[in-house]
Amino acid sequence: MSLSIWLSRAAQQSRLRYFEKLLRAFPFSQRPQPQSIVSIQAIDETEPPLLERPLNGPVNLADVFETFKDYSGEDVAWQLESWWDLWQFEGEWKLAPARIAFACFGPLFDNGSAQDAGEQEHLRIDFGVDSYFLPQPELSGSAKLVESNIKSLLRLVHELDSLLPVERRRLETESGENFADRLQATLTDVRED
Repeated sequence: MSLSIWLSRAAQQSRLRYFEKLLRAFPFSQRPQPQSIVSIQAIDETEPPLLERPLNGPVNLADVFETFKDYSGEDVAWQLESWWDLWQFEGEWKLAPARIAFACFGPLFDNGSAQDAGEQEHLRIDFGVDSYFLPQPELSGSAKLVESNIKSLLRLVHELDSLLPVERRRLETESGENFADRLQATLTDVRED
């Protein structure tokens, strides 16, 4: 599941500043967790990172921004992999850190999408696997806890709409489907069973 954000034309030159605003608004997990990773890539996603630095969690944004400021360029991507809390089923339901990845793309960085680099999104959040956000009727309690995960996701999306100069956004599943359509289809299938 990912959220792609295109900034308004006037804001595009300040995309790293808006990326910082996005990260400061994000509810990072404060629970014990594996390391976060800050990375810098140039040119496209097939190139090895210029830098990849592990950070012990919970993530300290001052360390992240210190790393980001040392790299600039039109063909650079600034990335952070970290953790946020979601309800997950591992034998039982529990609120636990789930991996999340953030990216800010320079205007000439090729992120591997079908669009030309200049038309690609400016900011992206990869929320992890779709199953965190789709009801699983075979699991007891799934509907209520997955609903909590969806509310967390949508609350964040709406907060970012008010915080950033968003021209447009797209929330899609791993398969590239519109999330709202996929959720509706899943709910329809659940009701029919």
